[in-house]
Amino acid sequence: MTSFGPQQRALLEDAAAQLYDAALAHGGLPADDPRISATGAHRAEFDLLVDLGLLRLDSLDEGDARWVAQDPADGHAQVVSPLSQEGARLLQESAEWSRAFAGLTRSWRRAPSSVERGPFTYLREGAIGAFLTDLVSECEREMLTAQPQAGRDPQALAAAALRDTAMLERGARMRTLYQHSARRSSVTRQYVDAVTRRGAEVRTLDEFFNRMIVCDRRVAVIPAGEDLSTAVVVREPAVVAYLVDMFERTWERGHAFGSSGTTTLAGIAEEQRAMTIRMLIAGHPDAVSAKRLGVSPRTYAGYVADLKDEHDAQTRFQLGYRMGREAAGARPESEQPGSEGRVDPTH
Repeated sequence: MTSFGPQQRALLEDAAAQLYDAALAHGGLPADDPRISATGAHRAEFDLLVDLGLLRLDSLDEGDARWVAQDPADGHAQVVSPLSQEGARLLQESAEWSRAFAGLTRSWRRAPSSVERGPFTYLREGAIGAFLTDLVSECEREMLTAQPQAGRDPQALAAAALRDTAMLERGARMRTLYQHSARRSSVTRQYVDAVTRRGAEVRTLDEFFNRMIVCDRRVAVIPAGEDLSTAVVVREPAVVAYLVDMFERTWERGHAFGSSGTTTLAGIAEEQRAMTIRMLIAGHPDAVSAKRLGVSPRTYAGYVADLKDEHDAQTRFQLGYRMGREAAGARPESEQPGSEGRVDPTH
């Protein structure tokens, strides 16, 4: 019997389908039709249709034998059902192989760092996501993550939600830090809702920080550059402990993501305002300041505009001058150091 693969499917979709349509249109194909003879132009298509049960010989008498078209449902069951069963078998087998390798991978990751592997490993591009998936799947006790900026890809965040909820359902703990700006991202709120319902804790703060993931306080993953195309896997215990300590100190200053009390929201707004002022005083470009606040340049420009209105300033120079005076304690101008001969830039 003919084996059914991509080549036979392509033949069925094209020439064999035309021959089948001809059989339907003319009430069958004469058995002596030259097109389907042993050397006929359509013999390959004819053989495929017969093997699939789509043509059956119908002989009313010896002089009127015809190949009659049959219901495609019979051929469909003949081909698709075995393929579906084989596909299910292969999926199951692949899952079993994956579990077998997972045990070996856990042993390899927990082994003391060999000379060849060392305490640091560099990952690039697509290898980063694959490594993180494996790392989270192996986490047994606790995952610490720091995720600056809210603009994470929705598809990547959805995949992370599935991965992280599976880890939480295994009984591991999870704590995540975002910047305050993440509270305005709908996809981030959906992710946070999914993981917190399973026991995760999420906090936000105004400070800028780098991405970081720490698994069971033994392996950390941090970026190797600003474009995030390269990551460093850290296995050196002293360095991992240092990163965990920094996380814990930062965590203590954060606000719970789910908290929506008036006092909390007012505190968050004041922290973002203070951060904007620090960026202005430091003279950072808008793009840099926006990135450090975890917001878009347009949103950052809105913060600056609000400060201009608050201080009745027309220019950033005026704004900086007036905020500087406010920071100096708002003493009478005559008492400020170097006040002699000072000219107010607003005039």
